[in-house]
Amino acid sequence: MYPKGISLVTHILVVDDEPDLELLIRQRFRKKIREGEYAFSFAANGREALAAVDERSELDVVLCDINMPVMDGLTFLSHAAERVDSDFKTVIVSAYGDMQNIRTAMNRGAFDFVTKPIDFEDLERTIEKTSEQVLALREARNARESLAKLHRELDVANRVQQEIIPKKFPAFPENPEFNLHATMRPASSVGGDFYDFFKLNDHELGVAVGDVSGKGIPAALIMTASRSLLKSQALQGTPPAQCLSLVNHALCSENISSMFVSLFYGVLDFRNGTFKYSCAGHNHPYRIGTSNVAHIEPVRGTVLGVDASLEYKENLVRLEAGERIIIYTDGIVEAFNAAREEYSDARLQALLAENATATVEELVTLVMDDVGRYAGETEQSDDMTVLAVEYVGGR
Repeated sequence: MYPKGISLVTHILVVDDEPDLELLIRQRFRKKIREGEYAFSFAANGREALAAVDERSELDVVLCDINMPVMDGLTFLSHAAERVDSDFKTVIVSAYGDMQNIRTAMNRGAFDFVTKPIDFEDLERTIEKTSEQVLALREARNARESLAKLHRELDVANRVQQEIIPKKFPAFPENPEFNLHATMRPASSVGGDFYDFFKLNDHELGVAVGDVSGKGIPAALIMTASRSLLKSQALQGTPPAQCLSLVNHALCSENISSMFVSLFYGVLDFRNGTFKYSCAGHNHPYRIGTSNVAHIEPVRGTVLGVDASLEYKENLVRLEAGERIIIYTDGIVEAFNAAREEYSDARLQALLAENATATVEELVTLVMDDVGRYAGETEQSDDMTVLAVEYVGGR
């Protein structure tokens, strides 16, 4: 299958002032002409050839004699080189002993040469080799253009993604009952991780962190859909477990890409510190208490987008004033160094314990910086996201 914009026919322009050559070529290549493999056109000198080059959009090989009236082959090569949009290749035809002109032609951009008297079997091999080179160059050009287009699309998607993720902190300065901070570092230009937070009413805060399988634009689309579905349900006052069940059902019915989403969603009542949460295959957050750092009491659930019949459960804990919840994606604990050793949950827990009195902003920064130092220059395959929320105390 030829790439888009590349013809199955090899278009050949023959430039020669010998009147009998056209008949010989049409006779010798009649089978390939009849079967649509070759399409020949003819010019009597370099000037006519340049006019043909300017007029024709499809041209693969120019078979050009050196010695011609009006404009010779060497002059044609010089002018043809100025046509930067042209991607044909020129094969020079000259007498066997005319090596000086052949060398000059090769220096001016000729791809190959054949000698007179023409050996048509050799000419056919040369045409095939030249057309293969032209095809390879066009495929490479198309690949570069496609890659450039993809990069432009990824840049646009990345800007859109970054704009919809909240980054203004402090997020709710009017509410001293809690503190909140978060950040995300995508592994590619468009990541699959997301976080979100929103006030549900005058006393409840919703926080969510998710991770879409896969990367790039498809993952970003699923991420956007998951985030929107969750927020729309949450703002209606739907409890965490029911939110996840509804999002899961919606993703399963529309998930043609077979991607899945891990998601943790919790609701903090900042009047009294109760934290109700549900989990769909996501890492369980850490709870930084007054005396220890440990995973929050687990509530198990399968990732979203796999089975529409699944129902999710929820749990409730009561936070003491000053306690923090640290929600993160697996890109944190599975980050690896040059020796392919993972950062690990144990290292994260130790870091949080060593900095238990740090602010939520400091904790988020400490985690990202420590993971970055651990990974060094090693390129990571997964996004990294951290969200920290602190219950300061009710009014």
